[in-house]
Amino acid sequence: MRAICLGGGPAGLYFAISLKLRQPDADVTVMERNKPDDTFGWGVVLSDETLDNLEVNDPVSAKEIRSHFAYWDDIALHFKGQSILSTGHGFCGIGRKRLLMILQERARELGVNLQFEAEVKAASDYMADYDLVVACDGLNSKTRMEFEETFKPDVDVRRCPFVWMGTHQKFDNAFTFIFEKTDKGWLWVHAYQFDKDTATFIVECSQKTFDAYGFGEMSQQDSIAICEEIFKDHLGGHKLMTNAGHIRGSAWIKFPRVLCEKWSHENVVLLGDASATAHFSIGSGTKLALESAISLAKHVTDDADLTTAFEKYEDARRLEVLRLQSAARNSVEWFEDVERYLDLNPVQLNYSMLTRSQRISHENLRERDPEWLEGAEKWFMEQAGAGANGPVRAPMFAPFKLRDMALTNRVVVSPMAQYKAVDGSPTDWHLIHYAERAKGGAGLVYTEMTCVSPEGRITPGCPGLYSPEHEAAWQRLTDFVHAETEAKICCQIGHSGRKGSTQVGWETMDAPLNAGNWPIISASDIPWSENNETPKAATREDMDLIRDEFVAAAQMAGRANFDMIELHAAHGYFISSFISPLSNTRSDEYGGSLENRMRYPLEVFTAMRAVWPAQKPMSVRISASDWAGDDGVTPEEAVEIARMFNDAGADIIDVSAGQTSKEGQPVYGRMFQTPFSDRIRNDGGIKTMAVGNIYEADHVNSILMAGRADLVCVGRPHLADPYWTLHQGGAIGDRHAKWPQPYEAGRDQAWRLADRAAEMEKV
Repeated sequence: MRAICLGGGPAGLYFAISLKLRQPDADVTVMERNKPDDTFGWGVVLSDETLDNLEVNDPVSAKEIRSHFAYWDDIALHFKGQSILSTGHGFCGIGRKRLLMILQERARELGVNLQFEAEVKAASDYMADYDLVVACDGLNSKTRMEFEETFKPDVDVRRCPFVWMGTHQKFDNAFTFIFEKTDKGWLWVHAYQFDKDTATFIVECSQKTFDAYGFGEMSQQDSIAICEEIFKDHLGGHKLMTNAGHIRGSAWIKFPRVLCEKWSHENVVLLGDASATAHFSIGSGTKLALESAISLAKHVTDDADLTTAFEKYEDARRLEVLRLQSAARNSVEWFEDVERYLDLNPVQLNYSMLTRSQRISHENLRERDPEWLEGAEKWFMEQAGAGANGPVRAPMFAPFKLRDMALTNRVVVSPMAQYKAVDGSPTDWHLIHYAERAKGGAGLVYTEMTCVSPEGRITPGCPGLYSPEHEAAWQRLTDFVHAETEAKICCQIGHSGRKGSTQVGWETMDAPLNAGNWPIISASDIPWSENNETPKAATREDMDLIRDEFVAAAQMAGRANFDMIELHAAHGYFISSFISPLSNTRSDEYGGSLENRMRYPLEVFTAMRAVWPAQKPMSVRISASDWAGDDGVTPEEAVEIARMFNDAGADIIDVSAGQTSKEGQPVYGRMFQTPFSDRIRNDGGIKTMAVGNIYEADHVNSILMAGRADLVCVGRPHLADPYWTLHQGGAIGDRHAKWPQPYEAGRDQAWRLADRAAEMEKV
């Protein structure tokens, strides 16, 4: 085989090594436009896992790489005059120049033809003369652009400018993050040692701060001088250095996230940053390049033809690339929005930073550094009002108070439709269903959406609060919850709007009834779908009537002794239909601007709040995004929506998203709606509840500890396990939960089994 690598970075060199190891007779050339000892950037970070992979692939170069590594276990945060250290993280760094020298020497030993200071032409110029053309030509790959129609690259240039520098200051104890506030804004540093004398020192800031300083118009030396002054307390008198002398003007850049739909074209294949990039804040760019080089070499050797080899290479690597890019996206977005977190306590900021990529969970952090996490949990419990002398427990078990309602913990059973009501009245099903979940340890239990009128029901099986029978049935339930459990109970009150008169959930979701449909109403006469009836556009008389029905339902909830009520202003139902521009096309004072669209929802909320007891809290559920781009409600608008309800007297915002339009295109995943809660809580300074695919204690604890929400709603796991909260607590070693007395024998056995399982994991 004749192969040529266009680019002499780690990806190209390591592919050449890997191919020669498998095919010693292969004719392999690496072409690089720069000199052998030129390099851009300072150090690279690799994990122990990557080192193990290199060891298996080529023990010779792996041994040499290991011998030049700087190892560290700690992460340090310097913030507001405090230094917080956590350990157990396991990083290692090496100078990029040193790594290239090692790989160049190994490639020469194996007979690779290295050509430096060579003019690298377009990939198409090599396709006829070589069996394989490996395009490892970096972030700004010419090959990727030459065959753009085939590769279909998606390049997302991120928001924060940064500059990559070096220093002789020692950061040999920890991977170090530094945040400094100046009169022009915040700047922050990612710093790590990569040899005994030198450290990488990356300075990053928002575009606003960048513009305020005028970094874009400055010379490199002027930028360096300003950064030296800003971070002088951390540099110990050492200078900052740049090796970007080849760049005229500013060396500040923005990171481009690259992902290609295809990685090959005929006998050309992309490798390294040419095919996919991962932001430097998770230190995985070189890892991706080296491990992809191994995979590509394996497949072009093992498979009969290049087409098959390329397909298998992409299949083998794409999932890992997407996984790392997902973590990198979480990480880079945290830094892009970091200024929203800089009012957090340093302990909470450090936790938020450590868990930003979602690769480190709460219990994983406990494994890494149990002492630091215990201190953080103690801080969380104390600021929650648990007292300095109480037991240290995970954040999910911290108390929480809204007005006079005191919750024993932060776990909420989400509202989940049961479709078992009869003529709007809850039945024994509801008594057993909600009572079991109240016994199961959650601090707060929600009813499903409880409707304000027969016409306001979603389905014939939905419960209501519009007749004395309903009130009595609900009070039977609340009396049981208060007498037999520590839980509080909230009634979610809503009106179905244009999504009403539909079949129950296990029939055809959102489809009209086969018979007996009732009239439906919405902000505008826009049907939910082409299969649904067209709703009546609400007149002012209709709006008055429905507002009064909400008020009557709130009064009934008060007499039924609910601890809290929630106005359902999400998911495309009647109140939500006014808020979303996708369902509200009115031309009167209730349509158009966000202020107008919020006029009626706020009117309803204010009327309900006026009749709801002052000592009891009231929440609002909103859809923080229509998942429809700028055409619908955006996360930025959601902060304003939450502020309006907060200013009107809402005690907490229940932050959901979507289900407002068929045009919505949600992006699902673990905790996928939590970022909306995070934004509202930290940008708006408003108490929030997080919802959406939260199913482990780890999720709950990480959301709370990082300050992304004040309460956490867990839905479907509570359908499968009414005692989810108690069981999750037992599994993570909590031994302070109060179980129902008749169940204490079961508690003891559950705890013994959990302890035994934990011991087995250590073996």
